[in-house]
Amino acid sequence: MMMKEENKREIAELIRKEAPGASVRTDEMLSGHTTFRTGGPAAVFAEPASVEDIKTVITLCRENNTEHFILGRGSNLLVSDSGYDGVVIHISDSMSGIACYGDVIKAEAGASLAALAAAARKNSLTGLEFAGGIPGSTGGGLRMNAGAYGGELKDVLISAEVMDRDGNIRELSCEELGMRYRGSRIADEDLIAISGVFRLHPGDITEITEYMQELAEKRRSKQPLEYPSAGSTFKRPEGYFAGKLIEDAGLKGFRVGGACVSKKHCGFVVNDRNGTTQDILAVMRAVREKVLAEYGVLLEPEVRFLGNGMDI
Repeated sequence: MMMKEENKREIAELIRKEAPGASVRTDEMLSGHTTFRTGGPAAVFAEPASVEDIKTVITLCRENNTEHFILGRGSNLLVSDSGYDGVVIHISDSMSGIACYGDVIKAEAGASLAALAAAARKNSLTGLEFAGGIPGSTGGGLRMNAGAYGGELKDVLISAEVMDRDGNIRELSCEELGMRYRGSRIADEDLIAISGVFRLHPGDITEITEYMQELAEKRRSKQPLEYPSAGSTFKRPEGYFAGKLIEDAGLKGFRVGGACVSKKHCGFVVNDRNGTTQDILAVMRAVREKVLAEYGVLLEPEVRFLGNGMDI
């Protein structure tokens, strides 16, 4: 059942009152907050300015039996065309601080991974070059142990500050976080990443810059960066590459409406013609069914889903 207008206004006003530092809106289109550029409205959209704001908002949601969802930069998210009938808590620029202490960098959850990599480069620190082209946030990156070109956050992570859904805050070491391929304890226990602390190594800024430029060129040449997408659509199956399986199944360019399997890289489903979430889901379902039928491999989505009717 859809949240009534009076309930939206009531929750929004409660958040404004109890968390005055937060920005609060109703019926915010989530298509403007995801890299797929699809998705309907969030009933309530709150942008906290502090950790205390986050705690306040999730407490209010719990007390009012209202669903809530933590959103970063939306780079790994597919939202229903009908939107989300709850409170989206958007951790973004107001919680994006980055500080460097010798060879250690601390970043708040809202900081982009690109900004984190740039800060490391500026301070002549090596170890985060791979993150320079990942479009997500530090918080999202910690949740899924973001990685590319042979590097992963777990390789340089010391610890992360996390909050549970009761508002309790803890600092967990990298080992305690159980970081693994596209997963972590943060995802397993639905924790909220607040910040991460990373240990890097002194390096030469020229060499770091050149390596980041080399990786950026690889991305431009091999990935369909010109179209909205969520990066790799499916996780890498053990012993296989998702993109190769999809290509070998004859699905390069396969299209439903405004979405298709990229001809440049079959591991990407792209929104190249103002497609809808339903278009993207239809492509994902067809790909999954064909690869399973041809090779007996069940592709697991790397993207997260939000809203009703979002299973594949």
